[in-house]
Amino acid sequence: MAMNGLPESLTSSSDDNNNNLRRRRGSDAKAVEEASSSSDDVTSDVNDPRASVGLDTTPSDVSNGDGKEKVEKANETTPLKYAYRASAPAHRRNKESPLSSAAIFKQGLPETAFLLKSHAGLLNLCVVVLIAVNGRLIIENLMKYGWLIGSGFWSSSTSVRDWPLLLCCLSLPIFPLAAFLVEKLAQKKYLTEHVVVTLHIIITTATILYPVWVILRCDSAFLSGNTLMLFACIVWMKLVSYAHTSHDMRQLAKSVDKGENSEINYSYNVSFKSLAYFMVAPTLCYQLSYPRSACIRKGWLARQLIKLVIFTGLMGFMIEQYINPIVRSSQHPLKGDLLYAIERVLRLSLPTLYVWLCMFYCLFHLWLNILAELLRFGDREFYKDWWNAKTIDEYWRLWNMPVHKWMVRHIYFPCLRNGIPKGGAMVISFFISAVFHELCIAVPCRLFKFWAFLGIMFQVPLVILTNFLQHKFKNSNVGNMIFWCIFCIVGQPMCVLLYYHDVMNRNGSAS
Repeated sequence: MAMNGLPESLTSSSDDNNNNLRRRRGSDAKAVEEASSSSDDVTSDVNDPRASVGLDTTPSDVSNGDGKEKVEKANETTPLKYAYRASAPAHRRNKESPLSSAAIFKQGLPETAFLLKSHAGLLNLCVVVLIAVNGRLIIENLMKYGWLIGSGFWSSSTSVRDWPLLLCCLSLPIFPLAAFLVEKLAQKKYLTEHVVVTLHIIITTATILYPVWVILRCDSAFLSGNTLMLFACIVWMKLVSYAHTSHDMRQLAKSVDKGENSEINYSYNVSFKSLAYFMVAPTLCYQLSYPRSACIRKGWLARQLIKLVIFTGLMGFMIEQYINPIVRSSQHPLKGDLLYAIERVLRLSLPTLYVWLCMFYCLFHLWLNILAELLRFGDREFYKDWWNAKTIDEYWRLWNMPVHKWMVRHIYFPCLRNGIPKGGAMVISFFISAVFHELCIAVPCRLFKFWAFLGIMFQVPLVILTNFLQHKFKNSNVGNMIFWCIFCIVGQPMCVLLYYHDVMNRNGSAS
């Protein structure tokens, strides 16, 4: 009955062929499923007339001349009204629902791009809802509390007490100049290797102690002191890389002179131009030359500058309008009612997370790219997809690539080369990171409670825990959820509350 409406070219086939087709349909169902196309929509059936009319699509149908001629004639003569017949297969292969985890988190398959595209609408919906909800909260906050933006704890750049910090910041280039003079004298062999190492240790130590002394002597605002300490830490890391790399280049040059590595064309060169470029470049790892971009894109640069101004203002608005009132109305998280402390931490978690994401976007994406564009610095992989990190270890390897490359190059692998096991090298790397996190927060607050230090060192057991969970629950997002909950939802708000109340208690005791 279904064959009555077929074109003449298909109905004129012999009865023997029709009988053979009917007998093979049951036994070759699996072959039909594998040979059919992966798409089930009507368009694909129009392109495949054999499936639309219910014919067998096994390779044996087209292996002889009659079958091939039949398919060619069907492609030419089958009208649209015969496409997708009742006898055509509607289900041809195993598939997952689009919102199932098996479909969303498949990796390395051809349909990955399609899956991402199919969920783009849901992502747009989430962004629209997020903007709408937070816009309503901003309006409600302004109507209830008014404009709360002021100055004080976070910034006081117009105050006279901050000018010594500015002078200290402007005088920090003295230390790179001193390091260059040491390397120049070492190149001319006026200094022994032991003296060179000693002088570099003195220079790098002074690079940190000098700003610490200035901040502790001056009653400056937190933001001014924090900015100076961050800048001093960057200069310290750059000088360590410069000294370590120069030492390694001297050793290689000596081995070439002795004929140990005669196949290597290597020369040790101390260049002030390369050091000056390195000190302003968006990298912490010194080398004689870097990949360079072709030109400076002025239009692109202007757009990034506008974004930087907008997001910096948004970050300041959230700090003054949301974080400061919540913190001022809270109690010390380690004292008083436990439920009240948990409520304050959770209430503070959302604006703190927004500020942290804005900080990441402004610093790692906008500012470093702006600096790289101005200097035509080619390698702009300042971060990777840390938001997909399934372990704490993976997060620290993805979110801050300049620091990660510096740690691997100057801390982690030197420890391994000196016989320290991987676990010990990891602990040493976290220890150095914890010390500098503590310096950048405790020194501007003029309060050493070691909350930041303990917070970073606590990452070591978290690395072990999340690695264990990832190994136990493979292809799961347990580690990613733990990272977001502990690091962003709980850890950062807790640190803010601890440091704020300790600073306020110190000021109250002093007054």
